Amino acid sequence: MTLRHPEYQYLDLLAQVLETGDQRIDRTGVGTRALFGAMLRFDLSDGTVPILTTKRVYWKTAIKEMLWFLTGQTNIQALLRDNVRIWSDWPLARYRNETGEGISREAFEKRIVEDDDFAARWGDLGPVYGKQWRRWLGADGREYDQIAELVQTLKTNPASRRMLFHAWNPSELGAMALPPCHMVYQYHVTSAGKLSCILYQRSCDLLLGAAFNYAAAAALQLMLAQQADLTPGELIWFGGDVHLYLNHLDQAREQISRAPRPFPTMRLARRPDSIDGYKITDFELAGYEPHAAIKAEVAV
Repeated sequence: MTLRHPEYQYLDLLAQVLETGDQRIDRTGVGTRALFGAMLRFDLSDGTVPILTTKRVYWKTAIKEMLWFLTGQTNIQALLRDNVRIWSDWPLARYRNETGEGISREAFEKRIVEDDDFAARWGDLGPVYGKQWRRWLGADGREYDQIAELVQTLKTNPASRRMLFHAWNPSELGAMALPPCHMVYQYHVTSAGKLSCILYQRSCDLLLGAAFNYAAAAALQLMLAQQADLTPGELIWFGGDVHLYLNHLDQAREQISRAPRPFPTMRLARRPDSIDGYKITDFELAGYEPHAAIKAEVAV
């Protein structure tokens, strides 16, 4: 018996949203088809990672973003200097709205990279993921490092049911460029030392965002497993409002028409001293032979 390729879970979800999704106008004004509640499961124990093959996923960009989150930074200057442009739209929109200047995206990004004062004023996203993960401000005035606490618990009390971190901080949502979409990561360790993750995502741009979320979460799971002397188990993804933007429907149909190819394998080339020591060059991917990229616009 041949097992069905795990990527079909994603393609089936695309098809379900296309066929039965509730159509409405959303925050961006673009409009979506959406369904509420979805689950996908990926087994990482054989060394494979869920980097989609029915279109090319720029997995290094996804992992660079994850490494940026782990630094606790919230300014896009570091991302742009690493050639990651996925967060530029939000501060660019704010700059245009507040100044009235019709600056191009390229010119805006160039100023952020080259001008530290400009970057400090216009490149900060507010207290987004990295701030909440590494420097959550408690009511007691102390900052809490959820990632450090997670790593320590994985090492010392892996049977704990409290191994999680999250980013939905109600007191700071209003100051964020975008409230967190991938909100809660919870971890579980079996008696045999397998580390699994549940990722809950309240809102998912299924065509553009999901592929990045799967790749980044898998990379984080590999890092955590290595730091705690565990082996990767399952990555289980839950989506809340799972949607396709109305200008993504043709691209989704194109992707559904393609047959998945084998998932690639990923390994870590070295073991840093801590979760803070990883670099993009530590992630080695093998056997990734995807279909061509599919272009689509981000809704801001």
